[in-house]
Amino acid sequence: MDSSAIDETHEGGVEREVINDLVCNARAAMATFADADQARVDEAVTALAWSIYEPGRALSLAELAVSDTGLGNVESKIIKNQRKTFGCLRDLMRVKTVGVIEENKAKGLVKYAKPVGVVGAVSPSTNPAATPVNKAMFAIKGKNAVIVAPSPAGMKTTTMTVDYMRAELKKVGAPEDLVQVLPAPVNKELTQRLMEAVDLVVITGSQNNVRRGYSSGTPCIGVGAGNVPVIIDETADFKDAAEKIRMSKIFDNSTSCSSENSVVILDSVYDEAVAALKSVGAYVCSADEKQKVKDTLWQDGHLNRRVIAKDPDIFAKEAGLPDEAAKADFFIVEEPAENVGKEHPFSDEKLSLVLTVYRVPDFKAAKDQVQKILNFVGMGHSVGIHTKTQEHADELAEDLKVVRVLVNQAHTFGNGGSFTNGLEFTLTMGCGTWAGNSISENLNYKHFINITHLVREIPEDKPSEEELFGNHWAKYGK
Repeated sequence: MDSSAIDETHEGGVEREVINDLVCNARAAMATFADADQARVDEAVTALAWSIYEPGRALSLAELAVSDTGLGNVESKIIKNQRKTFGCLRDLMRVKTVGVIEENKAKGLVKYAKPVGVVGAVSPSTNPAATPVNKAMFAIKGKNAVIVAPSPAGMKTTTMTVDYMRAELKKVGAPEDLVQVLPAPVNKELTQRLMEAVDLVVITGSQNNVRRGYSSGTPCIGVGAGNVPVIIDETADFKDAAEKIRMSKIFDNSTSCSSENSVVILDSVYDEAVAALKSVGAYVCSADEKQKVKDTLWQDGHLNRRVIAKDPDIFAKEAGLPDEAAKADFFIVEEPAENVGKEHPFSDEKLSLVLTVYRVPDFKAAKDQVQKILNFVGMGHSVGIHTKTQEHADELAEDLKVVRVLVNQAHTFGNGGSFTNGLEFTLTMGCGTWAGNSISENLNYKHFINITHLVREIPEDKPSEEELFGNHWAKYGK
């Protein structure tokens, strides 16, 4: 389709026509691909992965993303483009999604995988290349088609990414229209029309987009806001914890929703833990400097795009911090434990190299503190802990309203799947009903297939009344 023909307006009938053409193209591609066996599907998925994993394209997309959006840094985006894609491909090559995917003879059940249909994939400016590829791989693994709705800020990058994916699909003989992108200029209205026209909406990005997706009338998978707090307890390896927090915090200049935003440290080891953070490149702001950071990071009640996701020297200069700060890897601001909520923005997600540190008396207080932070922003998302006490990790998992509790890990590298943990690789993390989400796990291929159940009769499996009610009767009577 020639996008120049529709650039004049996306309003009214023209807007609907644009979406209708895209959806029709997608359904035609699905029909052509409908008879693909597992080997052919996996070939197409591998082709999508190679479209961004290939070193030259990984670099060019990273460079374009930074210049396009002004967010993050090239080195990190190369890693993100390749590592997430590689891990996702690993996971997808290990599962079956065509035909019979499970058989339980004892229950007389056979499960058949079927496509969900045309997927509308809303992607964020923070990951304008990796996220579209990630979602396309999930979608095509289920023999679906996907139409990507880019963030306007990342339009050029996402369009180039889709062009690469289409070229690789063509190379392996798969229909190019299995992957499409909204034409420029992208706006909220066009994206809304897409969400209303497809069979499934999957949204990574702003909570405004998530809410619009859930109200579109189309089945929708959205994600919750990130604002990860991490505990350092008295048994932690402080050097290891500090280095992992540093690695995670500075990655892509904290654009990830899994980046640590707060660290909660027990009083007995506070000085030692902060010293460890300083030793790996943290700059601890004075009270006056903290105010400068606050005034710079938030303007008119909103995060300042001039400093979010920027390199530390740029941030330090904008905030009027000394030369020493400009040489740091990230910045620490210290907050009293009670400073959580709307009047205390340092307790919010910051999308910057600013890390809030809280001092609490004991582990119970630390647990309460991270839940208080998440109750404000980040409900359901995740928590981390650095500890040698397994019981502390178990207690967090037992008591907190979060989907993920990461133990002794760099959060950004572990939350969306890792080669050293069992979470599925993804760039879209469900946060459960706590965040108003429909899933409480990492988005994966299972969310892109329907399942038909073949049901055969089996020998009767009906217990007696005594077996089911006996204990109740004995305790409470009939």
